[in-house]
Amino acid sequence: MATENAASPANTPVAVNEDTPRGFAFGLTAYFMWGFLPFYLKAVSHLPPMEVLAHRAIWSVPVAGIVLIILGRLKDVRAAFANPRMLGMACVTATFITLNWGVYVWAVAAGHALDAALGYFINPLFSIFLAAVILKEKLAPLQMAAIGLAVVAVAILAWGAGGLPWVSLALTFTWGIYALLRKTLPIGPNQGFFLEVLLISIPMLPYVIWLEATGQGHFLGGTGFDMGMLALSGIVTAGPLMIYANGAKLLKLSTIGIMQYIAPTMIFLIAIFAFGEPLSPIKLTSFVLIWAALALYTVAMLRQLRGR
Repeated sequence: MATENAASPANTPVAVNEDTPRGFAFGLTAYFMWGFLPFYLKAVSHLPPMEVLAHRAIWSVPVAGIVLIILGRLKDVRAAFANPRMLGMACVTATFITLNWGVYVWAVAAGHALDAALGYFINPLFSIFLAAVILKEKLAPLQMAAIGLAVVAVAILAWGAGGLPWVSLALTFTWGIYALLRKTLPIGPNQGFFLEVLLISIPMLPYVIWLEATGQGHFLGGTGFDMGMLALSGIVTAGPLMIYANGAKLLKLSTIGIMQYIAPTMIFLIAIFAFGEPLSPIKLTSFVLIWAALALYTVAMLRQLRGR
């Protein structure tokens, strides 16, 4: 999943306030890639989640690096390493995106794709809650009603399951906080992603080397299928993020706000019809409440944009 990251004016072209065919193509491509990601994660579900997570970061480095070389933006990353404050902020955002990826990898492998879908449905509502609490943004009545419905949905799930839906909440919290912090990182989206995966790879690379050296790794010590799928992890991780980052600059905020529902909707449908995960009445009730909340959120967002 992605967020529209802040960047310095010198590094990022001015965004247009209209939808363009190129932006629409980029956006749809990115969201459909995220929507189909559960199929990839299910294909590697027989591998340890930590190993899959490590390879996602490591193989994203060359993919993102090639893109930056083509765009001529590697110098921005070198400048970031010379800025201790920016480097520290990137370490924090890298930590949250690592936690988010780790929970998602485990959730799909363990048969909790529905919970993952719910988490990503809740995320826009959590983001406006964070904006109100941390950034002191004033909430419209419809936005407050949407957050209230989301709280009720989570409460119903907790009551039905005898505990909090921690997978959904973990994905919501880690991505929401990541998105908030990422907006404060003064570097372009492509450069920021490269910096993050580079930082994540620092501990992950020795971990993978240790796995292979002790015979526990599946890249050199596994099947050809395992090797290919792990190598592909860089494309499935970096591809949609970088495609989205470029498409977001060519789309209206309202279009992005509506398109963000594509991926969790696809995850929801895949979990039920492809993975056969059960949709209990309790979960269905919670999803209906979340969908109602998102409808209110969308109406409020469109009203605000028209007002501007």
